[in-house]
Amino acid sequence: MAEPLYRVELTASFLERLDAIEAFLVEAGAGFAFDRLLDELRATVIPNLRRFPRIGRRYLAHPPQSAEALAQLAALPPGAPDALREYLHGDYLMLYTVVDATQKTDATVYLLSIRHHRQLSFDFARLWPGASTPD
Repeated sequence: MAEPLYRVELTASFLERLDAIEAFLVEAGAGFAFDRLLDELRATVIPNLRRFPRIGRRYLAHPPQSAEALAQLAALPPGAPDALREYLHGDYLMLYTVVDATQKTDATVYLLSIRHHRQLSFDFARLWPGASTPD
């Protein structure tokens, strides 16, 4: 019997990052690259995550080294950092989490953020509004 497919949801923070990527690429005269990114998300990334939700590596397999990023991770709700996964596709790194099915919810992959692989870090405080930021 085939494994059930996971739903894939784009969070508000993921959509905001896509908007920022689009603005940057359009300003750079490379709007075609954004169209290609959207096509690849639809044709490859989302189908892969639906079938193989744990395809990405665990985020904490290679934890950040900066004091700022470590402090942000420490401010997340208990268990949240362990659930983070990274999916690398082309020049983009996506941060996501997997929530398995319960009696009340479907199995779901939440795409949390996307960035170009050369960017420094994810903004955890914006991903979890309840997380405090270090002073």
